[in-house]
Amino acid sequence: MVKLEKIIVIHDLRRQGLSISAIARKSGLDRKTVRKHLNKGLKPARYGPRKSRPRLLASYEVYLQQRITTCPGLSGRHLHREIRKLGYDGGYTAVTDFLRRIRPDLPHPFERRFETAPGKQAQVDFAEFTVSFTDHPEVRRKVWLFCLILGNSRWLWGRFCVNQKLETVLRCHVLAFEACGGATGEVLYDRMKTAVLGEQEDGTVIYNPSLVALLRHYGSASRACRPYSARTKA
Repeated sequence: MVKLEKIIVIHDLRRQGLSISAIARKSGLDRKTVRKHLNKGLKPARYGPRKSRPRLLASYEVYLQQRITTCPGLSGRHLHREIRKLGYDGGYTAVTDFLRRIRPDLPHPFERRFETAPGKQAQVDFAEFTVSFTDHPEVRRKVWLFCLILGNSRWLWGRFCVNQKLETVLRCHVLAFEACGGATGEVLYDRMKTAVLGEQEDGTVIYNPSLVALLRHYGSASRACRPYSARTKA
């Protein structure tokens, strides 16, 4: 049987104006075979219908529907953990795709500006940018902007960085504290990976010990936003 790739070559050579004998020599086939496939032409491949696979999430959709109806604000991550305990061994994306279809639209309440007393709190976060430098304008590079914002005055200090490594984060904290003349009572983090390492079963946040030690040196303390609630700053 002649492979599809070789049949395509036969027709391509014919379009270039080669004779059947020349095509036979180039393709390594005899003239009868070449003539047969030229006469038959190229036929599109036929594929049968795919066999449907059982959906792993199907058995848990009623449970998810009930939980979302009762508590519309539950996150996909939280519900994924719940059904895993019930025996679900599928992926997280299947859960979020299903929740996106069934989750009711939540009203967007008016957001009050979060206020703190002077010197009480600052917020630290990174913003991502894609830039080009003048020495190599054709190369697109990714950089991060380290930002420290005072909660009361909204005074902002920023520094562009080439990475988000721990030593970079610690150095930026020191420079920011020097620029504003001291440290606030606490520094709030939006679950930044360098600051927040994880969370225990009881909800206790695990902070990076090196960052905790640095903040303690300045008389400050670390604090994390609630998951998925960065705007509340609580």
